[in-house]
Amino acid sequence: MSWGERLRALRIDLTPLRTSRDFRLLFVAGTVFYLGAMVTYVAIPFQVYRVTGSNLAVGAIGLVELVPLVVFALYGGALADHVDRKRLLVATGVAQAVATAVLAANAFGAFGPDPHLWLVFVLAAVLASTSSMQRPSREALMPRTVRHDEIPAAQALTSLGMEIGVLVGPALGGLLIAYVGLGWCFVVDVVGLGVATLMYLAMRSYPHREETTPPSLAGVVQGARYALARRDLLGTYLVDIAAMLLAMPVVLFPALAETVFEAPELLGLLYSAETVGALVATALSGWTGRVHHHGRAIVLAAAAYGVCIALAGLMPSFWLVAAFFALAGAADMVSGVFRGIVWSQTIPEGMRGRLAGIEMLSYSLGPLGGQVRAGVTADLWSVRGSITSGGIACVAGVGATALWLRDFWSYDARTDEHAVAERAVRAARDEA
Repeated sequence: MSWGERLRALRIDLTPLRTSRDFRLLFVAGTVFYLGAMVTYVAIPFQVYRVTGSNLAVGAIGLVELVPLVVFALYGGALADHVDRKRLLVATGVAQAVATAVLAANAFGAFGPDPHLWLVFVLAAVLASTSSMQRPSREALMPRTVRHDEIPAAQALTSLGMEIGVLVGPALGGLLIAYVGLGWCFVVDVVGLGVATLMYLAMRSYPHREETTPPSLAGVVQGARYALARRDLLGTYLVDIAAMLLAMPVVLFPALAETVFEAPELLGLLYSAETVGALVATALSGWTGRVHHHGRAIVLAAAAYGVCIALAGLMPSFWLVAAFFALAGAADMVSGVFRGIVWSQTIPEGMRGRLAGIEMLSYSLGPLGGQVRAGVTADLWSVRGSITSGGIACVAGVGATALWLRDFWSYDARTDEHAVAERAVRAARDEA
């Protein structure tokens, strides 16, 4: 194979976008949802700080969102394994649009001369609830819209859509706040939610192929037991938690820019560095479809994430720090793609919603705890010390997980019993 052919083989595989109309709709709708959500993600804290002038009040938004996120991620996962997932996507999309429209009205003074702070907190909780209910259905639907052998490419494309939203959304929100006003952030999000919901509505229905049971605590527990019983799945969750809990550096970015490098104008570059790295890695993800040892790939990528974070804390210049954060983002994206492939290729149809809910908790709660760990360590030691020690701890945690869960490290999609069984089921249904 020539070097040109090897480079072309690295390009992201667009096959699912060409072959599946419903995947195209799901991809575009999901990207729009992420973009709009990130615009609102910027607008809500800014509005709270403008009204109160309190950093504590801004931090309280996360506390208000925490319980709804946990409860409705689990409930939404169980619900996704029982009801029509397309209808659930549409219903939660409408609910998010209504809540965001009320946020816009509040910002524009429809309920009084000044925005009502209590209403902002209530609606932030509502948005956390509805988005947590929606995501398990979206993730559970993706494998149904593509062929089994297209799942790696579809997973990479889904990650690309998310990264585009994460990168563009905050920048767009900042521009809207600066030039047209905070209320227009919510208006833009409402429009995006409406467009995305119409795309979900245009998808065909994907009824459950097996008998289902209504969502219940017993059903949620059943999903958790299934996840714990499968060491390959357990490994994906623990590796992600180790990386986010031990090495997540985002909360330290203001201090890093302000006190370490004395360049607050470069703060935005720190926030975008990991996303840029993830986008580049996604654009060069064509090779992921040729890898079969997914557990090994997840471990090595997560360890590389920790190494890059640790080195970022040691670098003498701002640009080297940003470069290593970008490399960390690329490694994290690779780990995330392979985790998604394992979930999509091995979890039975009737369990996908509940397992997606559990997965959502693993990558939502880890960063919350990671912020506390990083902040406390920085106050007790130093900003650089917190970043570097977190990266080292991440490598140790990932390594310990691989040593403990040998089945996870040796996972091979060609021979794993769950992957083989799910592939056989998909092949039989495709032929039928």
